Amino acid sequence: MTNAQVTLVQLDNYGPWTVTPAPRREADLQTLQSRLYADLSQFLGTRDGYAFFTRFDNMIAVTNGIDRADHRRLQESLRNRYPVTVSLGIGTGANPTDALVDATAHLQAAGSAQDAERREVLAGDPISPDDRDDDDVRIAHFDVNDATGKYTDELDAFSTFVRIEQGYAALMRTLHDEHDGLAFFVGGDNVIALVPDLDRDTYVDVIERVRAEADMSLKVGVGAGRTATDAGMAAKHALEVCREEGTTVEGA
Repeated sequence: MTNAQVTLVQLDNYGPWTVTPAPRREADLQTLQSRLYADLSQFLGTRDGYAFFTRFDNMIAVTNGIDRADHRRLQESLRNRYPVTVSLGIGTGANPTDALVDATAHLQAAGSAQDAERREVLAGDPISPDDRDDDDVRIAHFDVNDATGKYTDELDAFSTFVRIEQGYAALMRTLHDEHDGLAFFVGGDNVIALVPDLDRDTYVDVIERVRAEADMSLKVGVGAGRTATDAGMAAKHALEVCREEGTTVEGA
C-alpha cells in the first residue's frame, strides 16, 4: 500500500483577476503562469517533491516529506514574486486519488476558488514522520515507443501533438478511473504517474488498453521511494532498462 501525500496548489481568485480592471494580455498571462509553475517546481524539487502544471490555475504536487512550514514558505515566496497568491490543500491517503480528494476537500471547505476573501489558505496535515516508510511513493514513467520515427519525423507538428495527447488521455483515464492513479503529461512523449502498488500484469493491461483506444504503443518504468524524487529516479532507471532490453514493463 502506498502512503500518498498530495498538495493541491490553487491560485486565489485567479479568473476574476485576469479581467480586472480590464482583460489582461494573453501573452502576459501565459508568461505569469509558466514562471509561477517553474518557481513552484523548483521550490518543491529542492525538497524532493514533484509538481505538475495540470491547468496552471490548479496544480498538483507530490509532497511526501514536505511539512507545513515549507508549505507556508512556498506561499510567502510566491506572494513576494507574483501579483497573485496561492492556497494549498494538503491531502493524504492510501492511494493518490484519495489523497487528492482529501486535499481538494480542504480547499473547497475554505471557500470558492473565486472568492476574493479567500487568500493563502493552508489546510490539511502532512504525513507524520513516524508514519513514513521507504516505499511510500510509487512513480510510473511512461514513454511512447519510437515517437520520433512514428510521429515527429512523419507527421506535421500539430498532428503529432494530437496523437500524443490522445494516448495521454487514454492512459490518464484508465489509471485514474480503474486504478486510483494520477497521470500527468510532462512534455515530449513522456507521462509521469503517481500510482498505488500495481503489479506487472496490471501495467501490461493498462498499456494494452491505450493501444486499443489510441493506437499507441507504450513502455513503462516503475520506481518506489521515500519521496517523489527517490521514486521518480528509480522509475527513470527502470525505463532505461526497458529501452536497453526492449521490454514493456520494468520495476513493477
